[in-house]
Amino acid sequence: MIHRRTALGSAATLVTTRGALAQGAPEAFPRRPLTLIAPFTPGGPIDILARVLAAGFQARTGQPAAVDNRAGGAGIPGIDAVRRAAPDGTTMLVIPAGNLTINPTLLRNLPYDVERDFAPVSMMATTPNLILGAPNLPARTIGELIALAKARPDELSYGSPGVGSGLHLAMELLRSKAGIQMAHVPYRGTTQAVNDLLGGTLPLLASNLPVALPLVRDGRAKALAMTTAERSAALPDVPTLAESGFPGIDVTSWYGLLVPRATPAAVVAAISQVTEAVLRAPEAGASLAAQGMDVVCEPPEPFAARLRRETALWAEVIRERNIRVE
Repeated sequence: MIHRRTALGSAATLVTTRGALAQGAPEAFPRRPLTLIAPFTPGGPIDILARVLAAGFQARTGQPAAVDNRAGGAGIPGIDAVRRAAPDGTTMLVIPAGNLTINPTLLRNLPYDVERDFAPVSMMATTPNLILGAPNLPARTIGELIALAKARPDELSYGSPGVGSGLHLAMELLRSKAGIQMAHVPYRGTTQAVNDLLGGTLPLLASNLPVALPLVRDGRAKALAMTTAERSAALPDVPTLAESGFPGIDVTSWYGLLVPRATPAAVVAAISQVTEAVLRAPEAGASLAAQGMDVVCEPPEPFAARLRRETALWAEVIRERNIRVE
């Protein structure tokens, strides 16, 4: 009788445990500690998104989840670390669009191929971009900036989160269309770039909204123009580049989640499902919205199609404009 009760109790515990797991995540979701690699310095949008996601994964599944910031090298070392990771879904890559859709054309000899080496899980969120001016920059509009750049050729420089980022390309498109010369200063992330901008040693910074919003609202930096097709509701008085006389430039930042290519499809689908549940929870959505990010949650197949489409688009733009990494 004791053995029968023990067996019944064990069965009940097993059912309860399985029920709890099923409620928190699909059966195929990894049951081991998770690592989210964010190949930029802490404090930027990639880091913010990765930490929201890690906390949500841990709360919903009970699996420990940590963020690994591997900054530097235009994000390449961090991306390659995920390529080389075990294809079991426990190592994930949180990455901005440019590293996936621009770098393959702009940079040579990458140690990975995005389509061959990674399985898209979800496009998670989007955010507008804008061009910021330092407090001591003698220009408040794009028109004034262009006039200044033409009067002082090769004297102005602009920063971005790295070579091949969408922000880098947005500035190169503006430079090409306006016929001006500006030096590109790539950073490992956003922290040092912002410090240099506020200190007056960096005249311009191509930034996404989560980084720029507090600087503009506090009057510490000048918002010259949005690089997106429409104005942002968060900064309704800041015009777009199109409104400033440069149509055809529409660069919006988005952020994706990927895993190694050989990860089983069921695991990829399970991670995508839990990712959407985490990001669409009211607390996470409100937290990201406060940072200027809009949750999207595009599942694996549409996300894969987006990657192919945008990679082809940027390859054409880079070739037509003869954009090169200096």
